[in-house]
Amino acid sequence: MTHFGKIKSYDAGKGSGTIAPEKGGDALTFQKSDLQQEAAEPKQGQRFGYETNQASGGDMCATNLRQQEQGDNFQRDQASNQQG
Repeated sequence: MTHFGKIKSYDAGKGSGTIAPEKGGDALTFQKSDLQQEAAEPKQGQRFGYETNQASGGDMCATNLRQQEQGDNFQRDQASNQQG
């Protein structure tokens, strides 16, 4: 299931960051390798879609992050509303 959130922080030196879920809750960690487009470093405030997975330490983390475009958000929201 795809979740959405905004980048809270990203440390290029460590290659890791956190994303704040739109639906609330604690920020989730992610690694640069979890980004679909590894060449582009995420910036604070950018919206991403992601899945969640349990990390080896037992905490939830964000994986398979995909940056969301303005048009994608509108189409996805419309489709969601139509499905009920």
